[in-house]
Amino acid sequence: MKKFSLKTAALIASMLGLNLHVNAAPISLESVKNDITYLASDELKGRASFTAELDVAASYIANRFKSIGLKPFKSHYLQQFPIYSFTPEKISLSLNGITISNEKLALASTAKQIHWTQDSDVNITYIKDNHDFRSTLKKLNQAGGDHLILIDPTHQPLFERYKAYFHNGLTKLNNSNQGSLLLAITNITELEQFSASGKTTIANKTLTNVVGVLPGKSKASEVILYSAHYDHLGTRIIEEQQDHVFNGADDNASGTTAIINLAQHFANTRDNERTLIFTAFTAEEIGGFGSKYFSQHIPADNITAMINIEMIGKASKFGPGKLWMTGSERSNLIDILNDSLRKNNEKIYADPYPQEQLFYRSDNATLARLGVPAHSFSTTQLDQDQHYHKASDEIETINLQSMTNVIKALALATKSLTQGSVTPTRIDTSKVRASGKIY
Repeated sequence: MKKFSLKTAALIASMLGLNLHVNAAPISLESVKNDITYLASDELKGRASFTAELDVAASYIANRFKSIGLKPFKSHYLQQFPIYSFTPEKISLSLNGITISNEKLALASTAKQIHWTQDSDVNITYIKDNHDFRSTLKKLNQAGGDHLILIDPTHQPLFERYKAYFHNGLTKLNNSNQGSLLLAITNITELEQFSASGKTTIANKTLTNVVGVLPGKSKASEVILYSAHYDHLGTRIIEEQQDHVFNGADDNASGTTAIINLAQHFANTRDNERTLIFTAFTAEEIGGFGSKYFSQHIPADNITAMINIEMIGKASKFGPGKLWMTGSERSNLIDILNDSLRKNNEKIYADPYPQEQLFYRSDNATLARLGVPAHSFSTTQLDQDQHYHKASDEIETINLQSMTNVIKALALATKSLTQGSVTPTRIDTSKVRASGKIY
């Protein structure tokens, strides 16, 4: 029997009017449109954490993973976990015998109660008028422990922002006591005695990641992680605004749609030597808790690279279908991806907004702190986006063709990773900013 080459077979099929795709799994605009339209619909009411609508979105993603043929992660597509909220109550403080009014106090605490005096093991910090309030608080948060922070009144505006944030409560993955920060606006700069007390209400709820697995072959123990967060802001009542649903079409129904369609693509091609894990993270908008929990249930050394997709629904400053990557200086991942794209005269660009520190503002940061070459990929134009965290972030603002082309570019760019022919350098964990212990 005469043997035909694949090229010849394709030519004959074309002549016969057949639609033959040789080892191809096209990513279609129709599929992309269907997924993002549902995830960004009013029906899901903005996919806020702890809502029934977010659970509906999780079920949709899990069903898509199952229909694609992905395997569940450790026997389940839905990775559920407890999460704890810490809400401050009944704060009081006396400094040198002077009672500080409650409106000048703020408490962030992971302890059920605090009772401090000058004899307690409490660190006292003065933030004077010429000090960097934000930087000082960040360092204390990273250190953990108990801190009384006396703040010069010149910092009142920034203090009010932190007070409002702490008043809404902290969210943590466990209910262990990591410390307390008691902030006070005062002119007192020398402290002889003090007495402080506070109470924190601790409650727990449940959140859910969605995880699907495409097992590898010769390098099955090595993982390429594709991820995106599927939560958003929910509904909010704003005066003189009729639309109360924050649909989050770009942020981040677009990224979630990307991982679903990438999963579909790779499940059809079936040429991955490494294991591919597709994860829709929950609770990114309230602190990245989905990625933090997930990272505790897979060895970081097993993850060869993390492709985190965040807001790809608009044309980037580099043009439609063009995307950029955060933290390109931290590993050689961008060079590997661009090697794969070069034959198509395409490229992935470095983050054009380094001043925004976007490397730390999405779920990739959690895995990067563990040494994984974990980067986020986006197209958003931060300096021009009028819909970010607005009710107007709806499907009508999405450039579906550009978005589909971005997903195709990611599929092509990461092919050498999935086939196991290249391995990116690890991230130096000593050069990644630590996360906070208290808030």
